[in-house]
Amino acid sequence: MNQQHEDERSRIRAAMDRLLAGQPTRSNGSLTAVALAAEAGVHRMALQKRHADLKEEFYARVRMETHQAPEVERRLRQEVVRLKGALKDSRAAEAKARHRAEQIALAAAVLILRQPDGQDQPVPDNVIPLRPSGD
Repeated sequence: MNQQHEDERSRIRAAMDRLLAGQPTRSNGSLTAVALAAEAGVHRMALQKRHADLKEEFYARVRMETHQAPEVERRLRQEVVRLKGALKDSRAAEAKARHRAEQIALAAAVLILRQPDGQDQPVPDNVIPLRPSGD
């Protein structure tokens, strides 16, 4: 590894310590990879690509030292809960619409197949039958 790479790694480790101690100097102090990169003075993509092991180490330390999930993980879990609720609502709406469509189809079938009997009212002159009669 070159000197710049080693320098970045040591700055990232020092930034981890400051963030976990609650003493940020260059970031907002949140326990995220973005804040870690800002605190260390490295580009976020450098942390994500070249130093992914340190990012994972940071998240492991957040879990272990603060006894909480990292902020990113919490947000993702909240999003999963929200999406599961939306999916449940969507499935309920779909089932309701499917039931309603079945009811309409059955009502239409009853009306189409219904044979006129003596008790039915006569068809008005302005109604055109959809089925040709006797053809």
